[in-house]
Amino acid sequence: MTTKFETGSVVTGKVTGIQPYGAFVALDEETQGLVHISEITHGFVKDVNEHLSVGDEVKVKVLSVDESAGKISLSIRATEEAPAPQAKPAAAKKARRQGSVKPAAEETTPAGFNTLKDKLEEWIEQSEREDLIKK
Repeated sequence: MTTKFETGSVVTGKVTGIQPYGAFVALDEETQGLVHISEITHGFVKDVNEHLSVGDEVKVKVLSVDESAGKISLSIRATEEAPAPQAKPAAAKKARRQGSVKPAAEETTPAGFNTLKDKLEEWIEQSEREDLIKK
């Protein structure tokens, strides 16, 4: 492996292989690295093939170089500007201000993380209630 690729540098490479976990990119004749599926683009990537094909030329940023293991970690996402957060439609904002839409915090269903211990106690109480027992 050559040390000419430094962490943080941006280079152009060619996709040489695609796996479910990412894509292999040739940086030169003898060096290739891996773009993990999470580093392909901003947002969720279900299938690498929907974003890349073998032979595509891509701009990648070198995330890390492990000389001893002979591995280079790459990112396409790091070379792209993150998308701006989408604003909520004005009609939804207006309805919320006028009180016709409940904010998520006022939902009647409890949201969030409950431990199994908490849920178990709740389930036991429910199982003992006469009005819930099927006859």
